[in-house]
Amino acid sequence: MAEVTRQRLEILSYKVHEHRLKKAWRRFENAGFKPILIKGWAAAQYYNQPSERQFNDIDLIINPDEYDAAVNFLNQFDENSNIDLHRCAKTLDNLTFEKLYSHTKTLKCGETNIRVLCAEDHLRVLCVHWLIDGGAKKEKLRDIFYAVENRPAHFDWDRCLNAAGETRRNWVICAIALTNKYLGLDTKDTPLAVRSATIPQWVVNAVEKEWRSNLSLRPLQYCLGDRRELWRQLKKRIPPNPIQATIDMEGEFDNGSRLIYQIGDVFFRLKPSVKRILNLMLQNKRD
Repeated sequence: MAEVTRQRLEILSYKVHEHRLKKAWRRFENAGFKPILIKGWAAAQYYNQPSERQFNDIDLIINPDEYDAAVNFLNQFDENSNIDLHRCAKTLDNLTFEKLYSHTKTLKCGETNIRVLCAEDHLRVLCVHWLIDGGAKKEKLRDIFYAVENRPAHFDWDRCLNAAGETRRNWVICAIALTNKYLGLDTKDTPLAVRSATIPQWVVNAVEKEWRSNLSLRPLQYCLGDRRELWRQLKKRIPPNPIQATIDMEGEFDNGSRLIYQIGDVFFRLKPSVKRILNLMLQNKRD
């Protein structure tokens, strides 16, 4: 009985968020924008039961030429806190908007056509997104699991692995190998490079350390009023998560030391972090 109740609540929550997605999507399309939805609902469509994959945020890739206009348009919404606009794919992918858009497809969300990445680009973006978070969320490996397991018959592994360059090819292979290791993903029908992939020990150590931790990263600007929490967040960042640091520095997933990437990552994240803190302080002062 409890399991039935849980499933019903999952379906209800999923439908509520689908309604919000359709409403936001129609607004952008009616305003002349041509976004691409990534993650969230798009990832859920590969699950055997989409409602198993709950989502809240609506992540939209926007043509860089229209990004500023899209931000201004979004600011007119009464409810926009769960909509995240990406100037092209930001750090999630290095293909141009045109190259991504030309391979997109549309999926039905009720009566609304939602444009999403092709299966190959979708999997690549999921893998990079998971690594950008330092592998902190084991449950998000399920997105990769189902994207591989339920991929279409015509899936183009060459596009998935090679379109974004050799470095990202190795990132994707590593993320899939981790999904095989921890979730039992069957990789026998994948390319030899994926089947024979070895995971560097520092990657294994990093993800397992994250999964043992009960502390999630929070933006530092929201911890300024709690010294204890601020100190905990600073300690979690020093040294930086080696996976996150390697991704930020566009580094290789080899067996070499992560120190140079971690040092670079401190400076990579320092300026925007300080900027966000100062902006919040100024906002609070005005209020």
